[in-house]
Amino acid sequence: MKRRVIASILAAAMAFSLAACGNTASNTAAGATAEGEESVESAGSSVITDNFKNVDTNGTTITFWHSMGGVNGEAMDYLVNKFNEENEDGITVESVYQGEYDDTINKLKSAQIGNMGADLVQIYDLGTRFMIDSGWVIPMQDMIDADGYDISQIEPNVAAYYTTDDGTMYSMPFNSSTPLLYYNKDMFEAAGITEVPASLPEIAEIGDALMEKGGAQEVIAISIYGWYFEQFLCKQGLNMVDNGNGREAAATKVEFDENGGGLNILNAWYDLYEKGYAPNVGRSGSDTATTDFTSGKAAMMLASTASLKQVLEDSGGNFEVGTAYYPAVSPDDKGGVSIGGASLWALNNQDETKAAATWKFIKFLISPESQAYWNAQTGYFPIVTAAQEEQTFKDNIAKYPQFQTALDQLHDSTPESAGALLSVFPESRQIVETQIENMLNGNVTPEEAVDNMASEINKTIEEYNLVNG
Repeated sequence: MKRRVIASILAAAMAFSLAACGNTASNTAAGATAEGEESVESAGSSVITDNFKNVDTNGTTITFWHSMGGVNGEAMDYLVNKFNEENEDGITVESVYQGEYDDTINKLKSAQIGNMGADLVQIYDLGTRFMIDSGWVIPMQDMIDADGYDISQIEPNVAAYYTTDDGTMYSMPFNSSTPLLYYNKDMFEAAGITEVPASLPEIAEIGDALMEKGGAQEVIAISIYGWYFEQFLCKQGLNMVDNGNGREAAATKVEFDENGGGLNILNAWYDLYEKGYAPNVGRSGSDTATTDFTSGKAAMMLASTASLKQVLEDSGGNFEVGTAYYPAVSPDDKGGVSIGGASLWALNNQDETKAAATWKFIKFLISPESQAYWNAQTGYFPIVTAAQEEQTFKDNIAKYPQFQTALDQLHDSTPESAGALLSVFPESRQIVETQIENMLNGNVTPEEAVDNMASEINKTIEEYNLVNG
């Protein structure tokens, strides 16, 4: 049955064009069940025994697949080499760059037909439900419990995304980020604006001042990005899908059409567009929003916390960059933000020795020293709180004080704002982005766009559940 399902998955996968952003996922997984039922295979791992903590790993080699290229890849290589040189457990990690996130998960799916290709794999946030349903992993909770690891060391609002409602943490957070509002402090000062807007309507209120007095050609550059739509739902404290936002069980339908959250977002977004404050700058992959902001054309933009260094570099010191919390849809909203990025998944190769070696490597990667280095090099959150006591972290926050906003926002959010888990997230994002684009181009009203989103995503969920039933 499992091989038949995997074959169906691969055939179906060829029919889809996956989103190209750093936060996308595959649409189907073996072991998933229809109507929101949990997969028996994903409930736990039989490979971890009571002797796990004492397993001799001397001479063990493990393979680690990741998707970090460029500067981030250099930082990853440094950490892997450091572990190989310094660990006293006789473990060797073979690190293999697999390309973009989509490439990694597609290669993983192909490998499942024969043998496991890796022991540890980095998977984007949107692949979380896929991996839970797959039956291919050792839940991280099994390793945590067997080793007696103190999970309170991990930032709770980061851990929450990878934890289901039964308290099982399935993967280890690694490169995590949230969206921020970036703003041009010089333009705000010239316009006489002393308070940064906290919601979309408040952005509209200061639009004229920024354009007439501040010298802005655009008030705010908002890329058409499904992640932003999801974040606006989190800010409203509303679910995207049913079954506890896909955390109690796999989702069977969306809820943003019924709870009003989707229409609230599109009405507020379209209002900014119609007033000339937020022009259509295209989808996130175009980088037009970032260019408009760093060139001094736009007074504000939405972007990831991990973009901070690049934004500061691209702006060239021509103006002072400020950061603020991601805006709410309404001034009355009380929700928070959800993380993006990726996490580390232990693959079940039915080998406890390799599992033990994998766990030791994971603990090294999330150690305070490693996380302080990772944060300084990449801009991602340090996922353990003790990293903030490391001198490397302190020096970095002194150099880039804007990053403190990201930490404050993370701490002011709640686990209830963790966001949805959805196996068809990449298709969902494509649908959301297409409908927002249609709305801005005048092809549909906000109401029609929400209805179209809901019907198309529900159809995709239904097909996923049918294939995996």
